[in-house]
Amino acid sequence: MLATMLLAAVASRLIPHPPNFTAIGAIALFGGAQFSSKRIAFLVPLAGLALSDLVIGFYAITPLIYGCFALTVCLGFWVRRRRSVQRIAAAAIASAILFFVLTNFGVWAIENLYPKTPTGLLACYVAAIPFLQNMFAGNLFFSALLFGAFALAENRFIQLRELPVCSHA
Repeated sequence: MLATMLLAAVASRLIPHPPNFTAIGAIALFGGAQFSSKRIAFLVPLAGLALSDLVIGFYAITPLIYGCFALTVCLGFWVRRRRSVQRIAAAAIASAILFFVLTNFGVWAIENLYPKTPTGLLACYVAAIPFLQNMFAGNLFFSALLFGAFALAENRFIQLRELPVCSHA
């Protein structure tokens, strides 16, 4: 299961897709919510990012991007306390907003694409709205897919309810 999720994370970034419409956010959220090993919960999405970045390339804000997905794993820890459709959707939306706010601030502050003024910052955020919309859609779609498939599997295979998805470190 972990290898499949890692491959899905990499593939979702490498195959043609709308910008920011990938499975990485949902995988980070699912890992935080379902994996008993916190180390594995962080490792799977971050390794997926790193492997795909070897092909795509790294950016000046790459550490910020990785940090945002690590924070998404932490949102998954919040979902873990009481998993529900509402919590999963709220965490998926919060993850997209967090990513939007932090990474676009980073683009404005680090890159030389926008003037270092309040107007430049606003222009940076406005230009990124289509990316935010795609991330909302991707996070919600892939979260529904992952959590939904797992819920169906739990109903079909009772032992999944009793055992953590990943019980080793």
